Amino acid sequence: MTGGGGGGAYIFHLIPHTHWDREWFLPRAAFQARLVPLIDDLIARLQADPSFRSFLLDGQTVLIEDYLRARPERESEIKTLVKSGRLQVGPWYVLADEQIPSGESLLRNLLLGTMDADRLGGRLDVLYSPDAFGHPGILPTLAREFGIKFGVLWRGLGRRGDPEHGGERDLFRWRGPDGRDIVLWHMPPSGYEIGAALPGAGARLPDLWREVRAALVQRAAGKHIPLFIGADHHAPHPALPRLRDILSELEPASAFRISRLDEFFQAAETAVARNIEGELRWSYGYTWTLQGVHGTRAPLKRRHGDVELYLERVTEPLNALARYATGRDRRALLESAWRTLVRAQFHDTICGTTADEVTAAAERRLTDVTAYATELRRDALHALVGYDPDTTREQAAVTAPVLVLWNPAPRPRGGVTVADLTFFRRDVLVGPPSDGALVREGAGYRPFALYGADGRALSVQILARRITQERTDAARHYPDQDEVDQVRVAIRAPVVAGLGLAALHAGAAVPLETSETARLRGGGRSLENRFVTVTLEPSGAITIVDRRRNERYHDLLQLEDAGDAGDAYTYCPPARDRVTRSQGPITVRRLAAGPFVAALDARWEVMRGIDARLLIQLYADSPIVRATLEIDNRSTYHRLRARLPTGLAGDPLTAGTAFGVVERPAVVFEPGAYPQETPVRTAPAQRFIAAARGSRGLALLAPAFFEYEWTEQGDMLVTLLRAIGDLSRGDLPTRPGHAAWPTATPGAQCIGTTRIDLAVAAVSGADVDRGDALSHLWEDAFLPLHSLWLRDAATLQLAPLDIALEGHGLVFSSVKPAQIGSPMVLRCYNATQRKAAGAWRFGAGVKTAHRVRADEREAVALVLEHRGNVVRFVAEPREIVSIMVT
Repeated sequence: MTGGGGGGAYIFHLIPHTHWDREWFLPRAAFQARLVPLIDDLIARLQADPSFRSFLLDGQTVLIEDYLRARPERESEIKTLVKSGRLQVGPWYVLADEQIPSGESLLRNLLLGTMDADRLGGRLDVLYSPDAFGHPGILPTLAREFGIKFGVLWRGLGRRGDPEHGGERDLFRWRGPDGRDIVLWHMPPSGYEIGAALPGAGARLPDLWREVRAALVQRAAGKHIPLFIGADHHAPHPALPRLRDILSELEPASAFRISRLDEFFQAAETAVARNIEGELRWSYGYTWTLQGVHGTRAPLKRRHGDVELYLERVTEPLNALARYATGRDRRALLESAWRTLVRAQFHDTICGTTADEVTAAAERRLTDVTAYATELRRDALHALVGYDPDTTREQAAVTAPVLVLWNPAPRPRGGVTVADLTFFRRDVLVGPPSDGALVREGAGYRPFALYGADGRALSVQILARRITQERTDAARHYPDQDEVDQVRVAIRAPVVAGLGLAALHAGAAVPLETSETARLRGGGRSLENRFVTVTLEPSGAITIVDRRRNERYHDLLQLEDAGDAGDAYTYCPPARDRVTRSQGPITVRRLAAGPFVAALDARWEVMRGIDARLLIQLYADSPIVRATLEIDNRSTYHRLRARLPTGLAGDPLTAGTAFGVVERPAVVFEPGAYPQETPVRTAPAQRFIAAARGSRGLALLAPAFFEYEWTEQGDMLVTLLRAIGDLSRGDLPTRPGHAAWPTATPGAQCIGTTRIDLAVAAVSGADVDRGDALSHLWEDAFLPLHSLWLRDAATLQLAPLDIALEGHGLVFSSVKPAQIGSPMVLRCYNATQRKAAGAWRFGAGVKTAHRVRADEREAVALVLEHRGNVVRFVAEPREIVSIMVT
């Protein structure tokens, strides 16, 4: 038989599989009710029919976790099938979106998947990603960090008529930014469901096979070709062995095998493969790319980013340090928190391409992660400072309030810090009233100062006060509920060592600091320190003057609104669209005037149905302009964005991505050239975007993920929300055809108030080129000194933590408890294209240090210098470096 790619003998590897959206247009429980009988049937079929050699369970171990929750008695049968290779599981825990979660989240996903697969009997060593909406350029590196050298993907790669960018061939070597690569099989335009109809085709099979064969053979780089048999939520077809036999009869010159995915790669990896590199986000004209998902349900994405940041850079490091310093081990609870978070990163879930009830369930998961993270953070800090709530309750000794500061960055930092303090007013009794109940009363807030270890007084700027209630907990006692004065304060904190601790004791008040170094002015509609002047414009936008470089930036953060007739997958402007830019008038109120923090509050109506509040803050010792937008949205079917003109027309933009940055030019295209799907001009970013040339440049910072557009005129536009009401529409001019089952999603209109935290900083071309400067700015904006206020502290014993990362262009990524054995793993990456000499310096010293992969395997011993205080290493360009220490 001959087909579209011509004749010849081929070896077709039939790969039976299912693609399982854990939740999508239906909630998880509905799909769980379908998953359990599917796996029941699969186990029976694999056990009864040896010719049904294997089954690929979608590359994610969470499906086995879900199944065994309902069928725990079948665990031994699952393990037998996995060990024999007949049931292929992993390497992911969840098929997540790969651009919205942080790089560390992607690593945790692979760690959990590898852990689960190893426990079950063996992992699929293929980075399988059949349905993600594009892929970051770091993915080959992450695969090799887990000992994986093969990959499969669909969307994001392939341009018809352009062999350099896929579409014309199926096998590639995809090189990561550090130079390591994987052998990548690129799915055909119809994706993983190309062979789904073959087993049940009956008399239509010869014609159908001719079409399928042509699509596969015309792109084949070699004689070995995988043929995926399955689709969304498809059970294994009982006729699969018979299909193999019939295809052999139709095409006797070729061989047909029911294969494991890794068997195909082992046979095919010697085929000539074309080299590709970089991120994969453009498959227009080949298959739907669906990049509109990055702006869908933006409030959910922002909340996820806040929770992810808190777990990744506050709770987990504190627990790693507590294990390192005190031996206290909470890894099991941390794993529960991470599993809960990663389950919210399933690609449809975090992209917002789901029914409203699925989004509601994701919100509940994020609430659970916050609860885990809050408790574990408090417990770790108590251990690190020697504070025992039970002993404090039971002892009669006099206690005094203490503000504990922890530095979440591995470099010394101090400066202006904002913290919330509470002062006791009276007991709030819980339970039946009794005559003998003693209600204590206190003085509440009184003017005070904070004193460091050297006895020097730190004056306090009061930012806000309110009466509220506070509960303190202890393991051996009921919670203690109190009415308190809550006071938000700003101080100029002393320098705190990298990942280190400091304690400030409350004492007698002193006058506010008024030195020249603390000079910060706030009046009218302007704020000013020695770095920058910020002015609120009548439209609600801001003007920034960079006083260091004498550069001016106008109309920053100007709000503009336009229609959105699209769905959850695809942005679509209405036929008669009109952009409305905020014109004010605004009402301005001064909230703080220094000397440490100055703040202005502006409120206005953007347009009918959209109100805005903008809070601008400037710290005395920082060039960062902190901005918080609150949007009250009562309008539907529109897209609201903030525009930041840079004056750098024609330049590329630098965007943060997982473990590094990527340079992107403005997206320019002719819409008529893409009838299947109109490309979007927006793109995903992690933590920051920046454009700079010489002394002029601007960086926009956010806590985690956000969507932006970079224009040819040099304007940044940040998506604040997309308000749409349908999961999928079939009548869009920007994407003809349904991308999912039609489902109303009124929750995706984003009605109500949403908060957006941003920061803006003037930067230079040298700052962007340095590699670590933007990351340091981001840390200073969203990971300042972390505070814990202890109203009833006795004598504290602070762990002597002092851990610093040194090396030009090296960016800190994480400190975490090791999976097994050694107390902790420290990770950084080289953000530059230059080799970097790096070092970790430990104030208390370490006993051993090993360089490991991100999966914490293949340990290589490192030499300790200066009695264990220094661990040196070399980071190749764009390399991830993980160091395990005891």
